[in-house]
Amino acid sequence: MIRIQLSPEPQWFELGHGVRLQLLPLTTALMVATRSDPAVQALEAEANNDSRAATFAAALARRAIVNWEGVGDADGAVIAVTPEGIDALLSLWPIFEAFNLHYVSRGMLLDAEKNGSPPSPTGTSAGAIATARPARRTTPAEPNAKTAPRA
Repeated sequence: MIRIQLSPEPQWFELGHGVRLQLLPLTTALMVATRSDPAVQALEAEANNDSRAATFAAALARRAIVNWEGVGDADGAVIAVTPEGIDALLSLWPIFEAFNLHYVSRGMLLDAEKNGSPPSPTGTSAGAIATARPARRTTPAEPNAKTAPRA
């Protein structure tokens, strides 16, 4: 079942380590805008999946994060949400992983659902006819000492 978030209001997500992000709902408009992000578009065709995931997540986060708690500078002073701050936050592996798991993957899972194979038009293959002939007999993998020719 797909659960639809009818409220356009940003929601708070706990990412662990005392970090909370207030994020816009993950909508089609947000995903399309992220796919058109210059950083995403600039990815080389040969870029590996990890690079693509990191670039896409950062581009999405820059659009989706409206507020945060538990994020500070090196001295512990609370910092405002900025694109540079978002990039720095997502450079921390546990935060990146939590952001992907709790926010990004929800959109990707719905997108992936439409990529599955359609059901067989004739139903299951329970009544299918085999096209390969059965094997006649087995052949020993290694000759035994009694039948092996002597040199």
